[in-house]
Amino acid sequence: MKTQKPQSLHNGDTIGIISPASSPDDLTRINKGVSYFEHLGYNIEVGKNVGKYSGYLAGTDEERVDDLHEMFANKNIRAIICVRGGYGSPRLLNKIDYKLIEKNPKIFVGYSDITALQLALYQKAKLVTFAGPMVAVDFHSEINRYTEEIFWRTITSTKKIDKAILPENEMLVSLNKGKAEGEILGGNLSLILSLLGTSYLPKMKDKILFLEDVDEAPYKVDRMLNQLTLAGILTKISGILLGEFTDCNEKDSAKKTLTLDEVFSNYFEDLECPIIKNFPHGHRKSNYTIPFGIKTKLNADKGYVEFLESAVT
Repeated sequence: MKTQKPQSLHNGDTIGIISPASSPDDLTRINKGVSYFEHLGYNIEVGKNVGKYSGYLAGTDEERVDDLHEMFANKNIRAIICVRGGYGSPRLLNKIDYKLIEKNPKIFVGYSDITALQLALYQKAKLVTFAGPMVAVDFHSEINRYTEEIFWRTITSTKKIDKAILPENEMLVSLNKGKAEGEILGGNLSLILSLLGTSYLPKMKDKILFLEDVDEAPYKVDRMLNQLTLAGILTKISGILLGEFTDCNEKDSAKKTLTLDEVFSNYFEDLECPIIKNFPHGHRKSNYTIPFGIKTKLNADKGYVEFLESAVT
């Protein structure tokens, strides 16, 4: 199956909003996000189950997957943006009609817990998706200018994306030198691990693997990277791009610990592929939208990341 790019978004198009994971504690964030999109000239269709609670989930599995299906089936919807992450997306994977999605490729945006859906949509429908800003996380109050500019350019322009522009005063760091090209896939490290051993994790051979995470102590990151190693994934990929590992430090100062950089060194220094860290994506304000599934180049000799094609048609 050939990789599918969704059509680009144009002013006046309709954006669908769904909550496939958790609902925000403050539901007014959804309304504020909707107002932001409407102010820019887009029409908005909010999923009928958005705003529900079922414990830590945004409604039952059936309610959340129904909204997902309805947005992909609705011919008027051109893009689908998730409300937030949290937890719940992996529970939907065996309930999704992937043929429906394959026949109706659309812009699909989210990150964090949404990683599970993005990897499954690539594996089962070969859909390019977007690790990007979410309604109740990034669009409900003052919008970060960098996040905003990169996001809208990525989903509206059919031109080659080219080299990634970094926020002011930020620099990429090369852990392993070299160059590599391949389709970029990945996302939240914890969610990638949740798909190991299932049919929803894409084959990673010759891919650029992107990783980020939040609030995981170094020993937990160690455990997850060890599992990727034991699964044979780290020796199959062509390169690694590390994003933000937010608050991934040991909170108890009395505990002995390795630093996150020491953990990275333990697992990456003997790999024969380029590795770049400090890419501006993850649980942070200035967030670069990554199109999962497009051809990407890592140049760790000169310290840049280049997206070799457009993400939309």
